[in-house]
Amino acid sequence: MALGINTNVASLSAQNNLNKSQSLSDQALERLSSGLRINSAKDDAAGLAISSRFDAQIRGLNVAQRNANDGISLAQTAEGALGQAGDLLQRIRELSVQSANDTNSSTDRKSLQAEVTQLQAELNRVADTTNFNGRTLLNGDFTNSQFQVGANANQTINVSLGSARATDIGNYTADTSNGSLTGNLTAAANSAPTGNGIAAGNITVSGNGATELAEFGANATAKDIAASVNDLTSKTGVSADAYTEATISGLSAGTVSFDLQGENSSAVTISATVESGDNSALVTAINDASATTGITASLDDSGNVLLESDAGDDIVIADASADITVTSADGSSENLTAGGTDSTRVTGEVDFSSSSAFSIVGNAAEVVDSTAESGQLQSVAAIDITTADGANAAIDTIDAALTSINSQRADLGAIQNRFSSTIDAIATTSENLSAAQSRILDADFAAETAKLSKSQVLQQAGISVLAQANARPQQVLSLLQ
Repeated sequence: MALGINTNVASLSAQNNLNKSQSLSDQALERLSSGLRINSAKDDAAGLAISSRFDAQIRGLNVAQRNANDGISLAQTAEGALGQAGDLLQRIRELSVQSANDTNSSTDRKSLQAEVTQLQAELNRVADTTNFNGRTLLNGDFTNSQFQVGANANQTINVSLGSARATDIGNYTADTSNGSLTGNLTAAANSAPTGNGIAAGNITVSGNGATELAEFGANATAKDIAASVNDLTSKTGVSADAYTEATISGLSAGTVSFDLQGENSSAVTISATVESGDNSALVTAINDASATTGITASLDDSGNVLLESDAGDDIVIADASADITVTSADGSSENLTAGGTDSTRVTGEVDFSSSSAFSIVGNAAEVVDSTAESGQLQSVAAIDITTADGANAAIDTIDAALTSINSQRADLGAIQNRFSSTIDAIATTSENLSAAQSRILDADFAAETAKLSKSQVLQQAGISVLAQANARPQQVLSLLQ
């Protein structure tokens, strides 16, 4: 091996290796002091980009978790106020039941109404003042509100709260008065009983965010139509009640008989001797057969015989032995003549009701107009219990309002449970993302400590070797001595 003094290759090699071990030591010290494997992009550019995205997700999820907790707090605030509203409605119902009793004088009922008026005002106050962070919750303005419960855009839960104001809750009602079903007489005089002429069709019922078809066959009775609507109540929230009324008048003193038939019964011959101005004997005879016909009778204010089918079956009257006039609920009438084969069929009425807004439209004009008809609200604010009729109507209104309030409370309970589940899911996702980020970003202390020890040994060895390499040129001088 040649000896030279201009270039000390051994020294250069020792210096290079010493620099490498110094860099290794510096890197290990940096990672051990920061706890991070990646302290700058040069450490792991791809890993830094991935961990940065994880960090954005984790931070977003932490905020989303707080948002969901705020949603629970809001729902609890609204539910508490609705509970108070329910208590007010229960008290109004108690007063209505009390006022419906005819032991009360008009003065008593006015006193009861005075308390109802105050309760109505308090109901409005609760609805108008219940707020969360400045947002009014129960006056009808809190609709389609978005709760951001995810780390990314549009990861939301939609919450809408209905109004609890006295003017906005109550009983929505509609009936078949726009069609020809209501109390219609469908068989002309001097003919045998026929079908009621109702064509097969359907009613489109929209409510609770759902639209459903209630279908019925030809010659359907009011009861049949109500049943088809009620089959869909769980989806639409709309229920139907059917009933049929007819009035018999024009009776002369003497014996009168006729065949009376409900929809699902055979005809029963009704016979009674009536006195001038007193039709009570006929009422008794009709009621005696009610178990078969499903039709009951009473005297109206004019002393005429009022027939009722609470089930909504058609009422058929035929073969009268005396001249009588049959009048339906809509005011149309037929005169049945003595000794003929006269008959008439009276169809019923269907009333629709719901605790929330709804609409109905039919494709058979005999039942419901083809133009959509919306339920009309009988609101809590309009309750007047100064009469027995008003008190009875108030009970129905309050029952519907309570249904609405209870439905909202149930929805709020479900919303709270949903937010709680969301919080649990967010926590799990955040935990998993944090673990993934840690595997990429965090330093392995065992490995870094080993690297530091190795680099320190290499540095010590490098310094020793460098000293010997630098001493080599001195050996050349011995040749010159």
